[in-house]
Amino acid sequence: MNTKVPTSITTVAEDQFGQRLAARLSAGNRELPHDIGERLRVARAQAVAARKQPPQLRAAPVVVQSGHALVMGGSWWTRIGSVVPLIALVAGLITISVMQDDDRASELAEVDSALLTGDLPPAAYTDPGFAQFLKADNASD
Repeated sequence: MNTKVPTSITTVAEDQFGQRLAARLSAGNRELPHDIGERLRVARAQAVAARKQPPQLRAAPVVVQSGHALVMGGSWWTRIGSVVPLIALVAGLITISVMQDDDRASELAEVDSALLTGDLPPAAYTDPGFAQFLKADNASD
């Protein structure tokens, strides 16, 4: 089913809508202070001037289809420049995660080596009576 409207009908509808919108804005303009009304008039004139420019001169991004992906119009440097910070962020997060894992592993290795090279057997640390003995020993100090 082809639902494409001819461009002349679309342009006429857009122009009619624009004229109705301009009339509505002008009607509300009478109630505003003079300086605000002037700023709105200048902004409206700039918008009309921008609308009258040919489409290729407008500064709007262009979406083109290339293969299976949609690519935003612009230079390669712009696209690369917008991706580089994201890559740096991901690399930084991965580096932090790896460093934290290494720190945890070295702390656990320190505890294990202290337990295994200490005077007490490792089973003593799991004995509830030994835990009470340590608490009582610390309380008497």
